[in-house]
Amino acid sequence: MPSNPPPPVTELLSALRAGDPRAKDELVTRVYPELRRIAAHYMRQERPSHTLRTTGLVNEVYLRLFGRTPIEWQNRAHFFAAVAREMRHILVDYARARHAKKRPDGNAVVSLSGLDVAAGVRDEDLVALDEALTRLEQVDPRASRIIELRFFAGLGERDAAEAMGISISTLKRDWNFAKAWLFDQLKPAP
Repeated sequence: MPSNPPPPVTELLSALRAGDPRAKDELVTRVYPELRRIAAHYMRQERPSHTLRTTGLVNEVYLRLFGRTPIEWQNRAHFFAAVAREMRHILVDYARARHAKKRPDGNAVVSLSGLDVAAGVRDEDLVALDEALTRLEQVDPRASRIIELRFFAGLGERDAAEAMGISISTLKRDWNFAKAWLFDQLKPAP
C-alpha cells in the first residue's frame, strides 16, 4: 500500500490557520531540518563563545513564532522569512544584552560581498547591521527581506528568489542595491 506524501508546508500553514490541532506538530516535524540548517548558518557567524547553540536558537524561534496568535503565515516563503527575521532578532537581542554599552565610535564594518562573514562577528557589528536593516526596511522592504534571506538565512539566489516570489534578475538588482545602501550606512565616518 503506497503511503501518502506529507502535505506541503503551505498546506500545513493553511490547516494551522484553520485551527487543525495536528497541523502544528506536522509542520514542525516537516520544517525542523530546515530550521536547524538556517540556525546553524546563523551560529557559524557568531563568536565561538556564544552561549546560544543551534538547538537553542531553533527552540527560541519556535517559542516566539508559535507563541503568537493568530498564525498569519500565508505560505512557505512567508513562514521562512518570519523564521529568518526571528533568528536575527534573537541574536541581536543576545548581542545587545551582552554589550549594553554603546559602540565607542558608532561605526561597524560588516562584509556582505560574498556572504562570507567570518566566524566571530562582533556583537556591536551585528547590532549595527540590525539597525541599518531596520532603516533599509523603511526605504525598501523587499531589499531588506532579501538581505535577511541571503545573508542571515543563507539562501542562495534561486532559493531566495523563489521564497520572495520574484525573478532572479530582480533579486540580483535588489541585492546589489541593498549591499550598496548598507555599505554606505555602515562605512566608518571620515
